[in-house]
Amino acid sequence: MIEELLQQEEGKTLEFKENSKSLDRIIHTIIAFANTAGGKVLIGVKDKTKEIVGLQDPVQEEMRLANAIADSIEPLFNPDIHVVSWRNKEFLLIQVPHSVGPYYAKAKGLKKGTYIRLGSTNRLADAAILAELERLGENECFDEMPTSGCSIQDLDLEAIKACFKKVGKKFEESKAFSLHLYLKKQSKSIPSKGAILLFGKNRTEIFPHATIRCVRFSGIARDEVLDHQDVDDYLPLALDKITSFVQRNTKLGAEIGPSIRKNIAEYPPVVVKEAVTNALIHTDYSAAGSQTQVAIFDDRIEITNPGALPFGLNMEDALQGVSQLRNRVIGRCFRELELIELWGSGLKRMISQCQKSGIAIPKFEELGHFFRVTLFNRREAVLVVRGWRKDLMDLVGKRKEITTKDAATFWKITDRAARVRLRKMVEEGLVSEISTHAFDPQKKFILK
Repeated sequence: MIEELLQQEEGKTLEFKENSKSLDRIIHTIIAFANTAGGKVLIGVKDKTKEIVGLQDPVQEEMRLANAIADSIEPLFNPDIHVVSWRNKEFLLIQVPHSVGPYYAKAKGLKKGTYIRLGSTNRLADAAILAELERLGENECFDEMPTSGCSIQDLDLEAIKACFKKVGKKFEESKAFSLHLYLKKQSKSIPSKGAILLFGKNRTEIFPHATIRCVRFSGIARDEVLDHQDVDDYLPLALDKITSFVQRNTKLGAEIGPSIRKNIAEYPPVVVKEAVTNALIHTDYSAAGSQTQVAIFDDRIEITNPGALPFGLNMEDALQGVSQLRNRVIGRCFRELELIELWGSGLKRMISQCQKSGIAIPKFEELGHFFRVTLFNRREAVLVVRGWRKDLMDLVGKRKEITTKDAATFWKITDRAARVRLRKMVEEGLVSEISTHAFDPQKKFILK
């Protein structure tokens, strides 16, 4: 357990602390983890250098922490606190599950004491984030809320019927209620925010930030613009408009076989469609002033939408197919219109299709309150590990971990030369170093 944590960097779900002296910061981290996606706090490790120091009296520290958590966090929250041992040192491991809150520091109150996790930092939740946390506590999505001042007449019913007819289905009032496109309010039928986002005649007036900005840049930087288009169509139709923009601004290559010449798109169309669909469904439409952007460069496409992963979901789980919809109305409607298949399959399908096409897999990242998918084209170079690096990585893969002496013996070189090679592999991100200090004689290396 400790070795697995030490090979990671601090981030959305992990924090290191040298000791429990800074109780307030630890409390804020626990609150942030609980509100965001859960996480672990390992006490006994310096956060900047990951130097392993351990704790002198972990039992006393555990009691102190447990009392502080009980007294400082509202509502009542009880994370698991364990004393763990590794290499003759003892640590405290706080395992914080994600839980529906919002949780906040009791002394500061809800508005000034609610924290969330952004990368490796704790941030005070602003009004919009706090509102999202409160909706989560009520099991309600932003797009399921009623659109004030709007009626069913504000929806383009003909466009809705045409979209359903395209997939051989009939749009009826009962279907509108089951999809939460229509809501009942004081015996009247009114559209949800999701309905307006999907098919609202005046959607750009109510949600001006729901327009998708598409840009083709020259080269690999955001300098010269070659082409641009703002897509403000109904969301199911916007999908085709965006993929068409990508198609006209990327190249078509050719694969020549024994008897035929086959045209190949620079980016697999199914991957582009999945990435755009993912953005449209998971955009945080409550974030006024932020747009979904599709940026095309010579070597890549960046699709960036407002809204990091939904609260309760981390990147590892998302890549394994765990699904949590931020916009249930939009998601259900896209599913009904056969624009998506299985929940949670989008990211895995993108990776699978890129592997089948022989190109680099997409890069998925949370950038503050945004989520970005980067697609690399067929010309993008992929790092190929060969020679002594590849040989050692194969060895580490079999043994799980090795020492400098093991590497020197395997390479048939001196310990000093092995240290130089291993340091280079650490810098290149090929292996991780597990040690208590720079000259630790028990230093081990594992695959990154």
